[in-house]
Amino acid sequence: MPANLSPEYKAAQAALRQARDPSERLHCLREMLRVIPKHKGTDHLQADLKRRIHELGEELERPKKGGARGGPALVVRPEGAAQIALLGPPNAGKSTLHARLTGSNAHAAAYPFTTQFPEPGMMPHEDVHFQLVDLPAVSPEHPTPWLASALQTADACLLVVDLSDPDCVGEIATVHDMMRERGVTLAEHWEEGVQAVREDAADDDPFALSLPTLLLANKADAVADAGSELQTLLELVGLHYPALAVSAIGGQGLGEVSAWLFDHLGVVRVYTKAPGKPADRSRPYTLRRGQTVADVARLVHKDLARSLKHARMWGASGFEGQQVGPGHVVADGDIVELHG
Repeated sequence: MPANLSPEYKAAQAALRQARDPSERLHCLREMLRVIPKHKGTDHLQADLKRRIHELGEELERPKKGGARGGPALVVRPEGAAQIALLGPPNAGKSTLHARLTGSNAHAAAYPFTTQFPEPGMMPHEDVHFQLVDLPAVSPEHPTPWLASALQTADACLLVVDLSDPDCVGEIATVHDMMRERGVTLAEHWEEGVQAVREDAADDDPFALSLPTLLLANKADAVADAGSELQTLLELVGLHYPALAVSAIGGQGLGEVSAWLFDHLGVVRVYTKAPGKPADRSRPYTLRRGQTVADVARLVHKDLARSLKHARMWGASGFEGQQVGPGHVVADGDIVELHG
């Protein structure tokens, strides 16, 4: 029976796709359940929504409960300019790579399945940070039921593989198959949008994800010609991922990762100032290309977003001190003076 989803439901679903914070996602899920047409054609979707609401609600309460119901969080609240998930097969070196890129103390070892729960850390790039989340290895021997749910807040993915592993091609195929079974596509094309939901599955599965993916070919120092080996790997796999050859141990290529993400995620840094005072350059607000002055105001405070009348701009998107409206598109490095 067709679902015949209502415009109200589709609006709530669209809001869910845009929601970054787990609390916002829980609100959207509840709204979807509230407005979904109640008939046999939506029974399965209603049950899925109820399950996800229950799981996310319990997860958000987890830190407060302590005791037997406490434990490591399975949902990581997004921070920084973007949340990037690290995925890969066992022993690809994800945890070591995560520790090197973030300076964290995440546990790494030379045996598989070291990472059991999400491990967040912050990777710096100039005056912003990317949140890297190390996740358990993707393997049929140790499936992780909550992995797809943990990816719902991610903006993109780093697919980490061991370039020196003779079975690297098979490992990538396994990761792809297991993630596809969970409604997650590791996409090759970044220009199609961060965390874009597959349009052909949007009505059937509102939780289907298509995550832009950068392949990191780790342990590049263990092969004779890393560049040639990486090209051969991509040809054998038949994929067209953007890829970097790196070494978590030796440091090869690690300096390129944050700059690559900054450019391809379309991060825009905006600095704010109060009238008559210099700009606060200690911590920029981060947006995406195409976002506006109104989006800046929402980041500063939701009340300001509602009362915003105009802004004055300094930077690439206008002339010095130009007065602009809420719909003005900002550019990287802009200084914004908001007027309510």
